Amino acid sequence: MASFIIRRLIASIFVLFAATFLMYLLVSFSGDPLEDLRQGNAPNKAELIQARTKLLNLDVPPPLRYFLWLAGLFRGDLGVSIQNQAVNALLGNAITSTLTLVTTATVVAIVLGISVGIVSALRQYTGFDYGVTLLAFLFFSLPIFWVAVLLKQYGAIRMNNWLANPTITVPVIIGMSIVTGLIWMSLIGGRWRRRLIVLGVATLATAAVLTFLSVTEWFADPSIGIVVYAFLAVGIAVGVTAISTGLRNRKAVYASLIVAAIGIALYSPMMNYILNGMTMWVFLGLALLAVVVSGAVGWFMGSPDRAPVVRTTAIVGFLVAALIALDKYMSYWAAYSNSSRVRGRPIATVGASTPGLGGNFWVQGIDLFTHLLLPTIAIILISFASYTRYSRASLLEVMNQDYIRTARAKGLTQRTVVVRHAFRNALIPITTIIAFDVGAIIGGAVVTETVFGWSGMGRLFVTALDAHDPNPVMAFFVVTGTLAVIFNLIADLVYAALDPRIKVG
Repeated sequence: MASFIIRRLIASIFVLFAATFLMYLLVSFSGDPLEDLRQGNAPNKAELIQARTKLLNLDVPPPLRYFLWLAGLFRGDLGVSIQNQAVNALLGNAITSTLTLVTTATVVAIVLGISVGIVSALRQYTGFDYGVTLLAFLFFSLPIFWVAVLLKQYGAIRMNNWLANPTITVPVIIGMSIVTGLIWMSLIGGRWRRRLIVLGVATLATAAVLTFLSVTEWFADPSIGIVVYAFLAVGIAVGVTAISTGLRNRKAVYASLIVAAIGIALYSPMMNYILNGMTMWVFLGLALLAVVVSGAVGWFMGSPDRAPVVRTTAIVGFLVAALIALDKYMSYWAAYSNSSRVRGRPIATVGASTPGLGGNFWVQGIDLFTHLLLPTIAIILISFASYTRYSRASLLEVMNQDYIRTARAKGLTQRTVVVRHAFRNALIPITTIIAFDVGAIIGGAVVTETVFGWSGMGRLFVTALDAHDPNPVMAFFVVTGTLAVIFNLIADLVYAALDPRIKVG
């Protein structure tokens, strides 16, 4: 394994050297960094041109100038821009903003895309499968800039108008209830009588919930509350256990319910005392503590086969704790929305934050979420389509393998066959797609960041390219190229973890 990693790293370094050399030449010959000065009317034009020429070493031929830039890169210095600003500082601010956006969008797209793709494969040739296929091809064919404009119009402007009086009309309630009922009917499957029962129950339940949310104007001041939280915590415990180990594993069921009970018992102290005066490090520490304590419950309850129980309780603990954090965020929604800077229009259309907002940890978190919402959705829609199709095709291929038939012939349950045998092997080709998409998503964020005014890597790249500024462009390329190489190496290592038959040596 070590020799394989070393060989790949050495090869990747040579690839990066060749790619950066070609990119530097292309950037150098694409435009003149002195163009704005040559066209200017400044009385000291000659001195300005001479100063910038010396600043950027423009009197050196581009092939030799590359090695000067490379020497600075080895020292950790990416040079300066044409405005004499350190590229390291520009890159630090931009990469933090972009990684916040891209990481959120990528994680959500992977989880949703793989989950929906697997369900679509298990419900092959049903209404749900056809509907997912239609949406996947629709999202995949949409231009990202057009999606971004539609999101600004309908997801921000009209949504903010609706939030001023958040009541749901009767036709909307009826339509959404029927659509939800049809989705659940397609998901559950079975005989027609069973499907019609699911349709009726899901439709009535959705209509009741929407009516309640409309009458109480829940969207103006949202909250979960201890009663709803208790039901959701128990539901999370049962649902995660059903997927992770199966409900036949009583130790996992009891351990998960104990974790849910701990969450319910801590709900009021957390909401009223512990989560007040929060900071980021304390927040992350509490999240880690929730996972550790939940895993410890699984370890004590799971003997002799502790591993699956610990995994299950850790996931349950994380989700239950996240639900409390979500409710705490909701408790500050009205204060954020009605603040003097937001003025009742919380869904942001431009920028990464609200200037001069102030507020505590929770208000700042809501502000980050509202600014992330639309650009994240724009990136998710495109990535979701590809992950859905790949995961569906991969699982269908695996489900037709001989070892899956053998597992079924042994009498294993459907959950065991899908989760333990099929799903793991279906992830192998998806791992390749994810590794290639990481660099592409950062490059694709150029359009998204431009439309939404997000000051990240995309804005840095476009601004530098328009100004014929070589060093920021090269900084963008170094980051994206390095990430692509790193994640391809990680993909190779994940192959071996998912399938022991793959020998990386």
